[in-house]
Amino acid sequence: MRETIAFLGAGSMAEAIISGMTANKIVSTQQIIATNRSNQKRLLELEGTYHIKTSLDKKEVIEQSDILILAMKPKDIKVAIAEIKSLLTENKIIVSLLAGISTGFIQQQLATKNPIVRVMPNTSAMIGQSATTITSGKYASAEHVHLIEKLMTSIGTTIVIKEEDMDAFTALAGSGPAFYYYMVEAMEQFVEAKGLDKEIAKPLMVQTIKGAAAMLEASHDSPKVLREKITSPGGTTETGINTLSEHRFQAAIIACLEQATLRSKELRDLFEK
Repeated sequence: MRETIAFLGAGSMAEAIISGMTANKIVSTQQIIATNRSNQKRLLELEGTYHIKTSLDKKEVIEQSDILILAMKPKDIKVAIAEIKSLLTENKIIVSLLAGISTGFIQQQLATKNPIVRVMPNTSAMIGQSATTITSGKYASAEHVHLIEKLMTSIGTTIVIKEEDMDAFTALAGSGPAFYYYMVEAMEQFVEAKGLDKEIAKPLMVQTIKGAAAMLEASHDSPKVLREKITSPGGTTETGINTLSEHRFQAAIIACLEQATLRSKELRDLFEK
């Protein structure tokens, strides 16, 4: 990939993607440049860690770049666009990482015909294992989407979706890792309560999750069938499943995803006022 990529914003998600891209050598470190509003210390940290270029001069950053990745906080989008839109030429691709901000809103704020591609990775990008959804704006061609998809493949799995589905997929994949971590937190509490050795328990818990994920990926069976295959009548697994059912575990998970989806919609309404 020959394009120069600029990150406008240097937070945790920007770093996760920079880490994934540099580790997988999709682009050279000298093809990546990062900027933010005023935090020179943060930029120097990224420069020292990943050997990328950084600058506080947005004009310089934009002029040098082919792809601009919007990685600031969603609440700052209007100010950020106001600062950069006069510096854009229409050949530059705009990539948004902003939860709850539609491509249509960004297009409206820019008042240009720049191609916009919206991307929702998760923090597993840091180790090249993100589940990333991608959708395109009005002026983004299939070629633009393919280019960004190739870029994001460096940090994990990518799926192109319709924009109207982005809120639900943000809940499912964008926020999803936190929900899995939350379940493991409960398992850690069990380990502690039983006085088990944490150094022994952790690799067992991690491998159990990895193994279940690998089975879901490799097997033609549904999750329900896979569960039933290891749930012997009267056994320990059945007793555990029955307890989860009594506590409405599946209903809680669905409610969690529904509320996260609703919040994504609420944030869009809030930020796009």
